[in-house]
Amino acid sequence: MEVLRHFSHEHPLIFNEERSHESEVYCSACGELVLGPRFSCMECGFHLDKNCAEAPDVMNHPFHRKHNLELKASSPYDDGSPLCGFCNNICWNFLYHCSCNLDFHIKCAFLSYKVLKNDFRDLQHLVPIISSECHSRELEKAQCFACQKSLLDCVYISPDYGFHLHKKCLELPLEINHPCHRHHSLFLQFNNDHLPCQICQETQHEGLVYCCSICKFVLHTGCVSPPPIIEDPSTHEHPFTRCLKNLSFNCDACGTLGNYVSYNCLTCSLMVHKKCITLPRFIKSIWHDHPISHNYFVVDNECTTHDCGFCHEDVNMESGSYYCSKCKFIIHVNCALQDARWYYKIESKDKVNAMSAVGALDPSFVVIKTIKIGEEIIDVEIKHFSHQHNLVLSDEVKDRRYCDGCSQLILTSFYGCLECDFFLHKYCSRLPKKKQVISLYHQDPLSLIPHCIFKCALCRFMRSGFAYKCEVYMCNDHICVRCAEIHLPYISQGHKHPIHFYPQLNGLSCNACGGSTDGVSIYGCKTCSFAVHYQCILAPQIAWHEGDKHFLTLRYHEDNDYSEYHYCDICEEKRSPNTWFYHCAICDNSAHLHCVLGDYPFIKRGRTFITNDHQHTLISVQKAHHPKCCKCGEPCFDLALECLEEECKYISHWRCDSNYKILWKDSKNLV
Repeated sequence: MEVLRHFSHEHPLIFNEERSHESEVYCSACGELVLGPRFSCMECGFHLDKNCAEAPDVMNHPFHRKHNLELKASSPYDDGSPLCGFCNNICWNFLYHCSCNLDFHIKCAFLSYKVLKNDFRDLQHLVPIISSECHSRELEKAQCFACQKSLLDCVYISPDYGFHLHKKCLELPLEINHPCHRHHSLFLQFNNDHLPCQICQETQHEGLVYCCSICKFVLHTGCVSPPPIIEDPSTHEHPFTRCLKNLSFNCDACGTLGNYVSYNCLTCSLMVHKKCITLPRFIKSIWHDHPISHNYFVVDNECTTHDCGFCHEDVNMESGSYYCSKCKFIIHVNCALQDARWYYKIESKDKVNAMSAVGALDPSFVVIKTIKIGEEIIDVEIKHFSHQHNLVLSDEVKDRRYCDGCSQLILTSFYGCLECDFFLHKYCSRLPKKKQVISLYHQDPLSLIPHCIFKCALCRFMRSGFAYKCEVYMCNDHICVRCAEIHLPYISQGHKHPIHFYPQLNGLSCNACGGSTDGVSIYGCKTCSFAVHYQCILAPQIAWHEGDKHFLTLRYHEDNDYSEYHYCDICEEKRSPNTWFYHCAICDNSAHLHCVLGDYPFIKRGRTFITNDHQHTLISVQKAHHPKCCKCGEPCFDLALECLEEECKYISHWRCDSNYKILWKDSKNLV
């Protein structure tokens, strides 16, 4: 009787050549059903397939020459389960492990070692070669294990081991010499260091690459013999010719460094990366309103510096970039194409011209009456699409009036309705009915919708008034009119330099509220460490609070330096002299931003509503005496809904009623 002492089990294992007829037996090493000879522990039901039991403790794997692989009975990691570098599935049982975090199922290690080490040739005896004409749903999604490319239009083999190989990848040599790396041979390896290919500059994380581990030099299997001539009339009118030489160059298409292989247009004196030959000529980017075009250089007769519209670093005008000649907007090629969701390709210049005209063809209002003052023609009466009556221009600003477009205070000339309380800032009356909103993944223009109650998808504030709505996709996103405009370079009265939008900029403190900028969108200065949260930049210059009879002005720093401590006159807590605050110069009152604005600064006060939870019409208010909410019993310090019926004393927090379906009177635009 043959007995095995195995490192993975405390008891001796007895060899058994016969298949178990009583019940199915599974191997504890590979997890598969044991159909042949096995080693078993009679005490605990522990079984090892004969091949797994005889697996070497250490394996010198041909596709990982740097280190040996050690056999482990369980995961070597404290957290998480390892993924097999061959089949990309979780290793639940025995595995071969390397200290550089490369792991294999025990069966996957056997397969890749015994079969692949023999130049793949043994694999041809295991399974038949299949043509891609044998089309199937599996083929549409399947990739070649070696090169990670699609199996479509290629002859491939599909073994029962759970992976596929192109016939051409089946025949790849294990070792090659290449003119781009003349010091050492290149070996077919797993790219466990995740190094980019020195020809195409892209990183293939899975599958096989040709690698020199000494020099950290990697070539994709498909880049070993790049085509000598590439011609693509849709991106450039002349062919590009390959120059296969260890030579550094600056790519004329994207402006970044290249090595080893360049493609040259002798007619235009261009030297580019292989991947940059097919750069789209025109794209629509989420970082700009208009389509932008690729240029190998941009002429600037004004000799000014130009910052990238995304990263805000300097763009070399003598190298390739994407550019809008109408707005002088420019962006690095790699910034524009960094994420496939950020842009789409435009096929022709005619399509570009048609897209640039969107919005201008569908104005928001019709002019009813004009007057001429000097050389200026002024629209004094208009018919706006958002209101049933004509709107008349007025310079008489009295009381506290709020715009029905953006829900902010009206402090300058505006358009108003003579028949009802409907008002629009001049700026809001001219908002286009169709607009591409910068930074949204949606590339179709959004539609301007009036009379909405919604949470803005960008700033996350509850809003009332106009919204730009996505009507193409199923997302139902609504964007407030302020966010639809604010992503352009911004001039803040609180800072001497222009500030730019950054999707994320960590390690700073917000100059407005003092909070951390980690993990959130901000407006920042590239010249100094000034930074403001995206939500803080939306704070209005002029605000009102029931605790003061005058308007409050936004201040950016405390001029009163004779006082040791500074306090908020609303909450009576300390406030920092280095952060923004609201101030009344007449009453000498100062307050925190949030104490003035509350949780709902962009819901118009005085707007009427109906709700399923109360039988009468309600009006949005902010009361100075803070009555108790009829729902939760807490004082109404912030926005509330009050019944218009004198006999009815109903009032509730906005947040208490927002749990129900609130409808704007005479409107269905509630989200």
